[in-house]
Amino acid sequence: MENQIDTQMEQRKGRRLVLFPVPFQGHINPMLLLATILHSKGFSITIIHTNFNSLNPSHYPNFTFHSIPEGLLESEASSSDIVALIKLLNIKCTDPFRDCMDKLLSDASEEPISCLISDALFYFTQAVAENLKLPRVVLRTGGLSSFVVFAAFPLLRERGY
Repeated sequence: MENQIDTQMEQRKGRRLVLFPVPFQGHINPMLLLATILHSKGFSITIIHTNFNSLNPSHYPNFTFHSIPEGLLESEASSSDIVALIKLLNIKCTDPFRDCMDKLLSDASEEPISCLISDALFYFTQAVAENLKLPRVVLRTGGLSSFVVFAAFPLLRERGY
């Protein structure tokens, strides 16, 4: 059994991915599913999450978790204006996320990070990844219906809506 664990660790070496989902269930679930699939293919998985709508790491023993503070006030977190909340998360998470990534990248006891996979709604992660010279992949968690709606926006705008 010990040799099997050593072999699995050796296969994962140099294949560490960091995933950062938006803290809404419809974004967390697809990101965790992707993480599970990538882990089964030999990747080591690190999940960064906010304190807002925090994940339970005990449900995912094969992943490493790092929590970042987003600094939301209770009134901000309970807002029904989802667009405003997403904009606020993009502002308030920038520095904590950058600090967390700096720490992860400088930890010599951990294997190097190969790639960041972030949610499309966390647009600030592009600048952080570019600054750290880290490849970034964007996961778009919306389904087909949201794709159709977004594709229709230019047509609706042309018609004056």
